[in-house]
Amino acid sequence: MNRRSTRDVLADHLRLRQAGDVETDIARNYEPDCVLMTSYGVFHGHDGVREAARLLARQTGNGGYRYARQECHEELAFLEWSVDTPEVSVPDGADSYWIRDGRIRAMTIHYSVHEK
Repeated sequence: MNRRSTRDVLADHLRLRQAGDVETDIARNYEPDCVLMTSYGVFHGHDGVREAARLLARQTGNGGYRYARQECHEELAFLEWSVDTPEVSVPDGADSYWIRDGRIRAMTIHYSVHEK
């Protein structure tokens, strides 16, 4: 059993995403059979995480994420985030996480992209 807390996993996930290191994030933080339910469809497993990350990168570029709020309770985590680049803004990012035994098992992801 992995002893990393929900808060530890969330912090590692966010740090790696800010650094653009999707592959390390996937290997270290996501369960192989994870499920992501998003505004843009349902994604399954590590390949689904990659696909969802590529979609977000296409939509927002490599703009820096701002994390407005992070909450953790037992196996659950919640994140409010935004992106603002010269081309687009995402003012309403909201992710929820189910994290068990040091791995993200399921996520919900909502965001809307506004072109400038």
